[in-house]
This record gives sequence, C-alpha cells and structure tokens, in this order.
Amino acid sequence: MLEFASPELLTLIIFSVALLLILMGHPIAFALMGAAAFVGITAVGPKCFDMFQSGLYTQATSYSMLAVPLFVFMGHMIETTGITRRMFEAVYVWIGKMRGSLLVVTIIIGTILAACVGVIAASVTMLGLIGLPMMMERGYDKKLACGAICSSGSLGILIPPSVLLVMYGPTAGLSVGKLFMGAMGPGLLLAAMYIAYNLIMCHLHPSYAPTATREELDVSTKEKVKMLIFSLLPPVLLIVAVLGSIMFGIAAPTEAAAVGALASILLSMAYRTFNMKNLTSALQSTAKNYAMVQMIIWAAKAFTTLFLKMGCGNIITNIIGNMPGGRWSAFLIIMLITFVLGMFIDWIGIIMIMVPIITPLVTKLGFDEIWFAMMIITNLQLSFITPPFAYSIFFLKDVTRPEWGISTGDIIRGIVPYIFIIAFTLVLCCIFPQILTWLPSIAVG
Repeated sequence: MLEFASPELLTLIIFSVALLLILMGHPIAFALMGAAAFVGITAVGPKCFDMFQSGLYTQATSYSMLAVPLFVFMGHMIETTGITRRMFEAVYVWIGKMRGSLLVVTIIIGTILAACVGVIAASVTMLGLIGLPMMMERGYDKKLACGAICSSGSLGILIPPSVLLVMYGPTAGLSVGKLFMGAMGPGLLLAAMYIAYNLIMCHLHPSYAPTATREELDVSTKEKVKMLIFSLLPPVLLIVAVLGSIMFGIAAPTEAAAVGALASILLSMAYRTFNMKNLTSALQSTAKNYAMVQMIIWAAKAFTTLFLKMGCGNIITNIIGNMPGGRWSAFLIIMLITFVLGMFIDWIGIIMIMVPIITPLVTKLGFDEIWFAMMIITNLQLSFITPPFAYSIFFLKDVTRPEWGISTGDIIRGIVPYIFIIAFTLVLCCIFPQILTWLPSIAVG
C-alpha cells in the first residue's frame, strides 16, 4: 500500500504508469483507466472505486453533455446531403478567375463545414474527396492543396458548434454559450489568415495554382446566383438557427443541438437524400463516435478524480503558479504542455486531464476565464496537424489516389506553415485579448 506516500511521489507514479501504457500502444482510455486503477488500489485501496463511481455518475448524467451526440449526429446527417460539392461549384464559378481560387474555395467551404458539421473526420474527408481531385486535375501544387484541406478541415474543432467547446464548458465550469461566442473570433481570423497565406503563395509562384478555364466560368449571372442561393442559404440558415439561439439566450446549447439535429434531417429531405440507409448510417456513426468519446471521458474522469483527491493537483498548481517570471511564464508553460500533449494524446484526453488541474490556476494567475479557455482551445488546433498523432494527416492520406503521388511527407510539408500561422494567431490573441472576449462580453447568458 502507498497510502503514506507523498503527493509528489504519487504524482510521479500515476503519470509514469499512464505514459508507459500509452507508449506500449494501449488506447488512451485504457491507459488512463489502467493508471488510475493501479495507483488507486495501491495507494487508497478498494475504496478508490467509490471515488470513480461518484465521478462517473456525475459525468454520465450531465445535461450539457447531451449536446455532444446531437451535434455529432447533425454533422453526419449533413454529410449525407452532398451539399459540399454544391458549395464548391457555386463558389468556384464566382471566384474562378482568381489565381489559387480552388484553395480559397476549399478554406471557405471548410469554414462553413466547421459551423455545420463540427466533426473533423467528416470535414477533412469531404474536402479531400471533392476538393483534392479538382486541384490535382488542374495541376495545383500538392503541398499547398493538402495544407489547405488539413488546416481548414480542422477548424471544426474550434468554430462552433464544436464538440470540444461543449466538453470544455462543463469541465471548467464555464458557459458553453460564451465559449461558442469566444471561438468565433479566432476561428474566422484563422480562416482569413489561411486564405491570405495561399493567395500570397500563388502570387509568388503562379505555377502553383492555375486559373480556371473560360469554359468552366461560362455560366450566366442568373445561374451563378441560383447556385449560390441553393447551396449556401440552407447551411447558413442552419448556422444562424443553432448559434443565434444560443447567442441571444433563446436556447441552451443542448436545446440548440436538438434543433440542429432536427434541421439536419429536414435539410437532408430538402436535398432529397434522406432515406433509412442514410439515417441508419448517421445513427451508427454517431453511436460509435460518442461511445469512443464517453470511454475517454470516463477514463479521464477516474484519472483526474483520483489525482485531485490524493492532493496531486496542488503539487502541479504550486509548481506552475510559482514559476519564475510571473504569470506569463506560468501561462507559457501551460501552453507548451498543451502543445506537446497534442502531438501524442487525443484532444479529449487533454481536456479531461488538464482542465480540472489548471482551472484553479486561472483565477490565481489573474487571467480572464474565457480568454484563458479560448487560448487553450485555439492551441489544440495544432493537435490535428502536428505529427505523429495528427488526425487530419491520416484522414486526408486515406482519400488520396496513387496516381497523384501524394506521400505523407508531402502532407506534412504542406501543413508546416499553418503551425506558424496558428502560433502567430495565439500571439495576436495575447496582444489583443478582445479577439476572444468581445463577443462573449455582449452575449446573453
């Protein structure tokens, strides 16, 4: 029994066991639960399971967490409508004369999908299946094409309705609605900077992105307007219905998620793609995704419950809070830890492990809670594009064709500039915190 071990020793043991299990290749959920069970039994005894049970029951009955499967279902239903191709075609005929127009279209559609779908796998896959063939057929630089798809497809974890925001709010005791509003600033800023980067690259290297042919743009203005209305108006209305109801205090995020799920079914019917096969597929995908999320949540909850009950959380907060250099030194350490963890661990595990530990530090360090939360969340954008764990790289690689000659190395080289763009955005948010706090300050509720 380790019941007389110091919190410092227990902190070292529990993190070492978890890290060892992860390096051995075990799923993050099993690694966290295994570490919690091992240290709990040896340090506390069988009563540790009473701690686990209490924490798991609280998490399982959380009303806010009901929004997660509803938003995931909404994303999967929208995926069945085929609306992505329509949006690509509609936007392309308007800006095809611009050099690098397909890159710009990819980022614009990725941003819209982020607000409609919010599921990274779906966004990156849809952009890869539709946008990548169009760019490869027209001779676009493959690194630029892959970078635009991975970066814009990953915006779904930041731009609301993001599952990450839904999970972060209850974990940190913050309003999910205000987090939604806070995410709009950095999300749109990143999208704008992605577009600017691609336009600059295409201007400096014209061969990277040829313009559209006259035949491709030979569409009447009336037809262009019609294409734009029928492809963009439905998703825009869906976004306004979901986010607007939250921003103006009409509905809670969970209620808005239910409205969004229903609206996605109606949208599928409007596009005549609704059938039992698509509905069953969306339900099955939602069940699988949510089961994975819940496994990680429950394992992380057990891990952090034991960790905090044994007094280990105080060790971490004292170390970080008393770092030389003041609060900004402590903040930098937290951001670096978040970045490094994002290279190896699923973002769900990072949220469920880190947030309960670092939240008490926010007030102690004198930071605005919403600003601090949004800095962590924006930082987690990097977790989707930084190897070796980067989801978006593997999602995109799965849909590439052999004849394109796109290697994993090409995709990685394509996303490197976006790592610096996100880092620069984080610096801007430190200098101009209003980017993150202005909308939440005027939001209702």
